[in-house]
Parts: sequence; C-alpha cells; structure tokens
Amino acid sequence: MDDATRDPASKLRHIEACLTRPVEYRKSAGFDAYDFVNEALPELSLGSLDLTCELAGHRLRAPLMIAPMTGGTERGRQINRRLAAAAERFGLAMGVGSQRIAIEDPTLEEWFQVRDVAPSVLLFANLGAAQLARGYGVEQARRAVAMIGADALFIHLNPLQEAVQGGNRDFRGVADRLALLCRELEREGIPVFAREVCFGMTEATARRLLECGVSGIDCSGAGGTSWARVEAHCAATARGRELGLRFGEWGIPTAESIVNVRRAAATLPLIASGGLRSGLDVAKAIALGADIGAMARPFLVKADEGEAPLYQFIEGVLEELRVCMFATGSATLLELRGKLRSVGIPATRDEAGGLA
Repeated sequence: MDDATRDPASKLRHIEACLTRPVEYRKSAGFDAYDFVNEALPELSLGSLDLTCELAGHRLRAPLMIAPMTGGTERGRQINRRLAAAAERFGLAMGVGSQRIAIEDPTLEEWFQVRDVAPSVLLFANLGAAQLARGYGVEQARRAVAMIGADALFIHLNPLQEAVQGGNRDFRGVADRLALLCRELEREGIPVFAREVCFGMTEATARRLLECGVSGIDCSGAGGTSWARVEAHCAATARGRELGLRFGEWGIPTAESIVNVRRAAATLPLIASGGLRSGLDVAKAIALGADIGAMARPFLVKADEGEAPLYQFIEGVLEELRVCMFATGSATLLELRGKLRSVGIPATRDEAGGLA
C-alpha cells in the first residue's frame, strides 16, 4: 500500500480507509483461473519441504513479503514495528511505505525505523517515481536507504493513483532518471526494484524497466486493494470521490501481470502482489513465474488486531503453501513451476466481497 501522500494526516486517512472501508477490487486477481494438478503419489514428506529462496542477495526462510504500507506517523510506526518483528520471526522480506514525507521533514525519520526489531530482515526503502520526475535522485535515494538501514530500494510507479488523488501528474523523464539512479546505486551495491502499487504491468513496461537497469520488479496487479478506491474514500471533495470510484476497477489482474513480466524478463527477480490472500495464492503466483509473493492489507488487518493474530495468519499462509507443494509433489519452490492448469475466466466479486 504505497501512497502519494504529502503529510502525516493523509497517511492516517489511508490506514483508516484500508481498515474500515470497501477498498478492494470487485475483479479477481486472476488466480481462480488456475488450478494445480494433483499428485496422488508425491514421494515426499510434508515436514521436509524446502521453502527457502533468494531475493536481492538475501536468503529468505519463506517466499513471502510484507509489502510496503505505511510510516511517518505514530500509528504507522507501531504497525511497521509489529510487522517487522513478524518478518524477523519468520524470515520474511519487508518494505516500508513511501518515505517522501521524511525526506522533506527529517523529524519524521524515526517513524519509519524498524531495524532494532528486525536486524536480519531483507528491508526495502521506498520512494515514488513521481518524485524522480520532480528532481529526486541519488541523494534522496541514499537518504531513504540510510534512514532505515535498508538493503534495497523500491521506486513505486503509481501514475493512476497520483492522477486520481490530484498529486504529481507529470511523469515525463521518469525512465531516464530511473536508469541513472539504477546505475549509480548499483555501484554502491544497492539493488533498485520497480514496483507498481496495484494497477498491474504490461510486457512492454517490463521491457522498459529492464532497459532502465532495475534489479527486480514487483508487478503488483489488480485484484486486492484498489488505490483508486482508497483515494475515493479519502477524497475531500465530491468530484475527488467520483473520480476515485470511476477508476476503482482500473488495472491488469495480478496473474496476468506475472505472465507479462516473465515474457519480458525470464530470470529477473519478480515479486507478485495484489490480491494474494492465502498460501494457495502465493503458490499459484510462484507457479506462474514469481519468485515470492507479497501481501499488504491482509497483514495490516492482522497487525492492527495484535501480535498473536498476525503470527497465526503467517503460520496459516505458510502451512497452506506447504500443503500445496506436498499435494503437487514439489519438494522445492522451483518445482511448483508448470504444475498449473487453466480452468476458465476469473470470477468477479460482488459488492459484499463474495465471488459472483
């Protein structure tokens, strides 16, 4: 749940909207268009399956990431620290929300810091592509990374969200500035990943990002939280709400986005997010070509409930992933590839959140 906010109050409104309002897509993330092929004779022990993977030069104990959400407020800090402690406990990766407000107001830096509770976590800093167009560069990127002791940097791509919110609507020059940033930070050993925020990615865009020199991509697609809907619920005017709702279903489903990126870049590290809600979804994302799956709102909801519900949720997701691997005869994550079959057109959610 990256954001385009410029002040702490906006970040709080986003948190409240995501926790209390109908902000999810009605369209599916696309995973329901696939089923795994059952293996009746797996010749495996469920307890010995290997969930480990690598991302950005770090070894993870499971292919799961806590996607960027928040920071810059006391409540955001509390949520991030609870999430970071969970990432440390389970060996997951994690990203923080957009650090723009702390770059512009250094007194807010502490509200993003989690390293003391997550010393070994693969941690991503986060800045927006819109800020690159407005002059951000290597200096601001270094500050974002240093601010939280990050291992890598996300540059989030959210033109639709910015347009709906009334934020930065000029993205000219972003590709050139991203390429420069990638070159400079590569010399310092800092991987730069590009990530959408929920609207998905085409094959052509993935190829352009590859040309820019990104170290990885999060193809975050439609099917989970719609940031157009979030902005609609946070809008200060009737027109702002109308605009957000008008584009509430905008986006390429996550399953399709994964396939698009893999067509462009067969081996580039790929994170899949957007509508992943279970270990089965994570398994399908990996089977389609992702290296790891990431979730935002499901983690936010559980973190808001407390440490125990958060840990139980993560344990459940990992258990579901293990069962899926076991029942497909996959001893490793790589062996999940190619074990899906298409079962038809994805369903859509009705207004109550069920599948229609």
